Order: sequence, then C-alpha cells, then structure tokens
Amino acid sequence: MGYARTFTVALLGLSGHLIEVEADIGQTLPAFVLLGLPDTSLKESRERIRSAAKNSGVPLVPRKLTVSLTPASLPKAGTAFDLAIVVAAIQAAGQARPTDRCVFLAEAGLDGSLRPVQGVYPAVSAAVEAGHRTVVVAAENGSEARLVEGAEVVAFESLADVLRWCGAEDSRLRWPGERTVSLTNPTPARPLPDLCDVVGQEQGRWALEIAAAGNHHLAMFGPPGTGKTMLAERLPGILPVLDESASHEVTSIHSIGSPGARLNRLMTEPPWEAPHHTASTTAIVGGGSGLPQPGAVSRAHHGVLFLDEAPEFRRGVLDALRQPLESGSVTLSRAKGSAKYPAKFQLVIAANPCPCGRSMSIGETCTCAPREKRSYLGKISGPLLDRIDLQLRVPKLSWSEINAGTAPESSATVAARVAQARARARERLRKLGISSNSEIRGSHLRDQLRLPPKVLTGLKRLQERGDLTLRGCHRIERVAWTLADLDGAESPRRDHIDAAIGLRTGRGWEA
Repeated sequence: MGYARTFTVALLGLSGHLIEVEADIGQTLPAFVLLGLPDTSLKESRERIRSAAKNSGVPLVPRKLTVSLTPASLPKAGTAFDLAIVVAAIQAAGQARPTDRCVFLAEAGLDGSLRPVQGVYPAVSAAVEAGHRTVVVAAENGSEARLVEGAEVVAFESLADVLRWCGAEDSRLRWPGERTVSLTNPTPARPLPDLCDVVGQEQGRWALEIAAAGNHHLAMFGPPGTGKTMLAERLPGILPVLDESASHEVTSIHSIGSPGARLNRLMTEPPWEAPHHTASTTAIVGGGSGLPQPGAVSRAHHGVLFLDEAPEFRRGVLDALRQPLESGSVTLSRAKGSAKYPAKFQLVIAANPCPCGRSMSIGETCTCAPREKRSYLGKISGPLLDRIDLQLRVPKLSWSEINAGTAPESSATVAARVAQARARARERLRKLGISSNSEIRGSHLRDQLRLPPKVLTGLKRLQERGDLTLRGCHRIERVAWTLADLDGAESPRRDHIDAAIGLRTGRGWEA
C-alpha cells in the first residue's frame, strides 16, 4: 500500500490557504483517521467518502487510511475537502494516477455525485495565486470558478467522471443516477428602481445625489409615507459601477456569504442589503458558530446598507456599526479561529420621528409622550449619528407638490452628474491614495486640502460653541468638497460649507 497527495483550499475570511491532503494506507486493521483540525462537517466526510467511493465502483481498500490536512495548525471547516480526500485515498491505493498540482473543490454525495460548495471564487483565486492553475469543481460551480482569470477549470458531475479523468479503469467505474443540475444563477440581478418614480422631495433627491457623489452616509427622518424608503432604494441606481478590484472583492464575499447562490458573472453593481429590524448583531456584523461568516455589513461592501425603521433595531445592533463605519472592516474572533472581512459600505437609515409617526405631520396630533419620543429616537445613539454625514428631514408633501406636473429627473441623468463629480474627486485625491471624499482624513484636511479661514467661518463658530465635535467638522468639510465637485468648483466656497452644515445639523426632525 502507498501514499498520495492532492491539494485543496481552506478559507479564513476572504483569505484562501492552500491545503495539502496527504493519504497513507497502512497494513493494519481497517480504520479512517482524519488529522489537521477538522470541524464537525469535515469529520463527517469519512462516511460520505466511503459511500461515494463504493457507489462509484472504487471502494476504499480495507486497511488503515490516514489522511492529514496540512498545515495541521490551520482550522478547517466545510465540505469542500471531500473530493480532494477521496481522490488522494484512491491514488494511494494505486487505482488512479497522481494529479500533481491539481486542486480539488467539491462535496461528495453518498451516490458518488459531486455537490457544489460555497466560496469557490475566492478559493480558486487563492489556488491560482499559489501557482496551482488546474482546479476540479462540481458542475454547478463551474461557471463561478471560470470567472477567475488564469484558472484552468474542469467541472464534473460525479466522482466517477473525476476518476476516469485521473486514469482509473472505465470497467470498474459506476455512475450515479441522473439528477437535475442547475448551471445558472438562481438569483438574477435585482432591477434597479428609477428616481423618476419619486414625486417631489427635492431636498431628499439632492441629498441622495450628494451621498452618491461623495460616498457619504445618510439619515432620513420623517412621518410614514413620505418617501424615505423610495429614496433609499434608488441610491444604488445612481452609484457608479464597481471597478475591477472592488468587483473581485464583492464577488468573493457573495461567493462565501450567500448560501445557494451560483455566480456566473462578476458582480459589477453596488450591492444592496436591507436587513429586517429583528436582525441580530451576528446577522448584521457577522459571526456564528465555528469559523465566522460574513454579515450584512460585509455583504454590503462597496454598496449600500439600508436600515429601515432604524429605531426598531436593538440599540446594541446599531452601536455595533460604529467600528466598521470607521475602519471599513470587521474582525470576528471565535474559539475556533478568527476572520477579517472588508466592510466599506454606505449606511442609509430611515426613521419615523416617534412611535406613532405623527409628530412631524401637519394637521395630525402626535399621541406619544415626550419620554416615549426620547426613548424611541434615543436608540440611534449620538456617536452613531456623529458618523453620519447627511441628516435630513423628509416632510409630508402638500397636494400642490404632489401634483406639480414637473417630470422628475431620471436616475440616468443624476448618475451622469455623480460620475462627473466622482471623476473630479478621483483626480484630485489620487496623490493621497484615495478615490472618494468620504475617505479624506483629518490630516489631509489640515495639510493638503486646507481651506482659507474665511471659508470656514461658520464651521469655526459652531465648533467653538461646542455644537460640533472634531469628527463632525471633518465630515462637514468632506461634504463641502463633494458639493464643490458637483458644482464643478476647484475648491469649496463658503456657501458649500454652509450648505454642508445645514445638511448635517438641521435638527428639525427632533421636533
């Protein structure tokens, strides 16, 4: 009896680590020993592999089989190791030829079929970066694996197909019964709503354009039915498409964090995440048992995270957003390992002014006690609001505003202005190594992008009076730069600073 080696990939966050799967067949009584920090689902692979090999016509030899997953110190989870293990075991028995640097990624079914797994895109990317270009996957993962440039992908429906490819005798192989294989993406791209559907709300449309042009966070407060959700849903439609680097990151995250998705193209549209207000901290930030999985903040990377009815979320969930808003990433540590996921998202929140929603409505009487109002909006903490650049009141429209007859601008028209503003910002900020105004640091504002004192007069007055934190001052200046880009100005004027102050400090929604 002998020894064989195959390769697979283990994922920790978005980082893929090449794993050597070593199989050794001894002369002692039958046993199957699996080494290398496997989790429960991976330990169960022993029984899946036995049945898959038997039902494919090449049963495992009745000897002690020792399989080691190297490096042994790296935690390993999931079912994507099955194919690499069973192929190594059959090669060690001399029933198939060695496959050199080939990487195997698939789950084995008891009947010998190959099942798709999550995280194929980042796993194949890691294999190619490590110099292992040939990758074998399940048929349903083939289109996703082929998205990786430089990968030589071989997709099969069964273990028998893989073994025949590895040189096993056809006369011994048995194929599983026919089953339905879905080779398309079951979740097509979401059609983007158009801004022309929004009647009135000129201030809200303007704030949405500013948010898109500068990648700023946005909060909207107003009575029910005023269009807060409609506005938020139209933000992705005016954002620019993702560049190549962002597209690869977003595709990798959704390959890992979207169960059941079968990707057949790179994701080029900014993602949209709108979790329900009953979502837990784990669902929003990420985590779970075993190795941590990405949450909504990571799935919204380079896109929009929308929290409708924000005060209905638990306060702890909302406050958990503060750290990723600042750092642009989230590190999740658990007993079995830690993972770091990117989380550069645009936060958009919408809230009623009170539990009954009528405190800002003309001609309606609010039934909430003052204490109820304070408690309701108090769930959105001051430190979280301080991180939101644009804080907007969305009022109820009058009859004349609803029936004005003026055709609203379409998303395409607004998106063109946003693209021009982003291009100006990108050209100006290239020397700083950033691409949008929301990324400007305080040191940049004090040095390379310092504005004349006469432009900052209003901002200085508010800061000295204690109405603004230093973070708040910096965020106002960032918004002012975005306003200047939208106007085609070389740098912000005093009216841009004043408008940015109004968009951040207008507290009419607290009435």
